[in-house]
Amino acid sequence: MPAPNTIKDCMRRNPLTINCNSNLVQAVETLVEYKLTGVTVVDDDGNPVGVLSELDCIQSVLNAIYNDGDPEHALVQDAMTSSIVSCTPGDSIVEVAADMLATRQRRRPVIENGRLVGQVSSSNVLWALMENSRRRVNSKGV
Repeated sequence: MPAPNTIKDCMRRNPLTINCNSNLVQAVETLVEYKLTGVTVVDDDGNPVGVLSELDCIQSVLNAIYNDGDPEHALVQDAMTSSIVSCTPGDSIVEVAADMLATRQRRRPVIENGRLVGQVSSSNVLWALMENSRRRVNSKGV
């Protein structure tokens, strides 16, 4: 098996998504249940429209509590980050890793032709980098 070099080699296919019109509390419960730090948000047609992170959720719930509101009435679209920093299946793992560090983002939707085809997390990227390193060391006979 060749060393992983591109995002398609380490991405999670068919990632869990949340609809932008979903209730925020239900989204939080999903993040907690699946032990996720964030998820790609999609519209009714399955097109990616944002990312919802744990920090987005904390901010929204705190805002609701601070303003005597009820987080039960908040929607995902009100809490999500609308600007999507994504990658494609053919992107270099090293380049995506460097950009994740620069932007302090732990996950990236993988988008091809405008459609969500996967997601890559910092742990996926770390695994791929370690695999490359191991294979390079082993090929040198060290």
